[in-house]
Amino acid sequence: MSANATLSADCLAPGRARGELVCLSVPLSLWGGFDLESGAVCDVNHPQHGTQIAGKVIALPGGRGSSSSSSVLLESARLGINPLAIILTERDPILAVGALVADDLYGVSIPIVRISIEKFHELADRSLISVTADPGNACIDLL
Repeated sequence: MSANATLSADCLAPGRARGELVCLSVPLSLWGGFDLESGAVCDVNHPQHGTQIAGKVIALPGGRGSSSSSSVLLESARLGINPLAIILTERDPILAVGALVADDLYGVSIPIVRISIEKFHELADRSLISVTADPGNACIDLL
């Protein structure tokens, strides 16, 4: 892949973000897995335990349940320690709801997009990306 490339994506929650990319190797539940004080992965069983995800674009294979993950994402937006954007390989309506409500209540945009697992693997060696999530026109620019 060239230095700069664009990957098409599906928009789950609209918005735009640019930032440092953190790839998580396995799904994460924000409920009990994301520390709202430190902004890091706090699930001690997660391979990236301790990894800072607040203020980063995070890519992960999917959410790992708990319908409360939407409220954790919403609270992270209220506190200003939310991920900048979320890239998933599976649709996750729970996270999308949290992002949509964060935008509505607090004016904090957390774009969420879905890409194929093949495209997900292309992110592994990237450090800076841009996410554009518009309904019907979403993409990830690898910078």
